[in-house]
Amino acid sequence: MGPYSAISRRPPALAAGVSRRSFLHAGAVASLGLSLPSRLLRAESAETAFKSAPSADGHRPSIRSCILIYFYGGPSHIDTWDMKPSAPREVRGEFAPISTSVPGIQVCEHLPRMARMAHKWSVVRSIHHPMTNHNAAAVEAMCGRTPLKGDLELLDDDALSFPAYGAVLSYLMPDSPLGLPHVALPHVMYNVVQLPGQTAGFLGAAYERFQITTDPNAPQFDVSTLKLTADVSSSRLKTRNQLLSVIDRQPGSPPETPQRRSIEEHYGKAFALLRSEAVRHSLDIAKEPSPLRDRYGRNTLGQSMLLARRLVESGVRFVNVNDRIYNGQEANWDSHQSVFPRHRDHLLPPADQGFSALIEDLDARGLLETTLVIGLGEFGRSPRINSSAGRDHWPHCYSIVLAGGGIKGGRVLGSSDKIGAYPATEPVSPGDQAATIFSSFGLDPMREIRDITGRPGA
Repeated sequence: MGPYSAISRRPPALAAGVSRRSFLHAGAVASLGLSLPSRLLRAESAETAFKSAPSADGHRPSIRSCILIYFYGGPSHIDTWDMKPSAPREVRGEFAPISTSVPGIQVCEHLPRMARMAHKWSVVRSIHHPMTNHNAAAVEAMCGRTPLKGDLELLDDDALSFPAYGAVLSYLMPDSPLGLPHVALPHVMYNVVQLPGQTAGFLGAAYERFQITTDPNAPQFDVSTLKLTADVSSSRLKTRNQLLSVIDRQPGSPPETPQRRSIEEHYGKAFALLRSEAVRHSLDIAKEPSPLRDRYGRNTLGQSMLLARRLVESGVRFVNVNDRIYNGQEANWDSHQSVFPRHRDHLLPPADQGFSALIEDLDARGLLETTLVIGLGEFGRSPRINSSAGRDHWPHCYSIVLAGGGIKGGRVLGSSDKIGAYPATEPVSPGDQAATIFSSFGLDPMREIRDITGRPGA
């Protein structure tokens, strides 16, 4: 369903869709592009926050990893991070705000663990974009770009799609100590078609994520794609790889093309992963002590966040943790009906427990300063409650939460209006979010990237 039509003021205008050529231009030139890093990053100035080379005083934001937690369906910002207790009942809803560890910041009563850790995270309450459908909005959330095909309900990826954040980082920062620069778990997300924004898009197969499709909360969790079958030993695998190389060099083999090179790189990485003890160790969640697993929550989301911590600890650069789409429409955050019992009873408790445990665990291990953690959905929910006691899609203003990676804790960036409909101050776009991620890795958001044919794009 679309946004609630009774709210008459139009959302602020956003830039039109851009080409592949300007993918990393993520809003950095406009004044909005400086607001997110300069307010939240521990930088001397907005200028130093964006430079890919050190400034004169040697300062540069620097992170090693990023964990992006994707709450598919769109959590209600008004019922989580941006409460409106003074608004009419049909806007403010059933939940009460509670104080946090930071004076003046309140969140939903069903986020008690995150409330106690507010000094460790910050919230952006003024993010917005124009995409009202899940699939198109997913590109905004997971790529930082407006999809070129526009706001299509069943938009899917193709060879010209924008690449996911992790794929761009794999392209620009190819060295990875574990051989896994980008991992996604615990499932591929679908909304009729595969949800766009998860793939390497126009960068090609060589920069695809390593996708985990098994539940880390399962008693016998293992990643079957990394297990050799009983009849294939490590030496036999090595022989097969060598044979494949010999065949490729034979006369009459297909001509060398960028596409073929991309596929060969993909095969090479696959063989390396099958031989890697370090990779298998990083995925062995059973090595974690039971009390810590309990702290994260014995559920798929909690154990996925714990596995994400193991991965970044081992050197994985970017981890996507995908929440909820695998349980069906009634279990995800798309609460067109019964928004309050769904958030209260099913959605918020594991998110609160797992998210807070991840921040706490990273901090205890000295990893929080070098790991940027982002919690977001593809949009928020409509300010006014609908006739089915739910809230509908609302991309015109919503909230995201950031922690670690040089982010100053206990801050609020931007604000929404009295009913949470539109940004009131400091509007922020997904492009600004992208600029923050790339800048935090020391990359210049103005840098041009090219597809597998070497073209800079249209």
